[in-house]
Amino acid sequence: MPEAVVFDLDGVLLDSEQRWNEAKESVARESGGGWREDAAETMMGMSSPEWSAWMRDALGVPLSAAAINDAVVERMAAGYAAGLPLLPGAIGAVRGLAERWPLGLASSSNREIIDAFLEIAELGDAFAVTLSSEQVGRGKPAPDVYLEAARLLGADPANCVAVEDSGNGLRAAAAAGMAVIAVPNPHYPPPADALELAAATVATPGELTPELVESVAAQRP
Repeated sequence: MPEAVVFDLDGVLLDSEQRWNEAKESVARESGGGWREDAAETMMGMSSPEWSAWMRDALGVPLSAAAINDAVVERMAAGYAAGLPLLPGAIGAVRGLAERWPLGLASSSNREIIDAFLEIAELGDAFAVTLSSEQVGRGKPAPDVYLEAARLLGADPANCVAVEDSGNGLRAAAAAGMAVIAVPNPHYPPPADALELAAATVATPGELTPELVESVAAQRP
């Protein structure tokens, strides 16, 4: 039996990756910086200190990293306040799994965006631990955020099941030693080598059942 289940947020519970990239692109262009075709995938999984510094240095955005971060977060917060882009079955999946196991949330989103999601979705009581990669040393694909989530949950990472959508997220969870369920992001599909790290794949979070989690955990050596 798994000790805990750890969710990613963007692309797993929220259809939000494109919103992040639209916000970043608008901040870059409106401030006089540039944009690159590979910018979205390059920044996917980065923590906020990492992507804001990358936008400053690689895209020539003429603002401090802190100012870039604040401008992007302001746009995201306003969008969430207008309506969360919940993926099908997200709320039910979280509630259903929370009845069986302690849940963690290990996200690349900023702390304030995670808190806004929890409040608007009324899921604050469902997660025992919520963590932003800006609170650890490195963003995904490094395993830091998953390892810290497991530590805070008091669980062995090898006995945790993670739910991820992106290539860097799948790599991060697997590098932490967790069994992984993939919910591939249709906007930014994970590469085949990353998807192979998942023990199971579902199309929507609504397919995340306790039976599936137990099955994936049982496949561990």
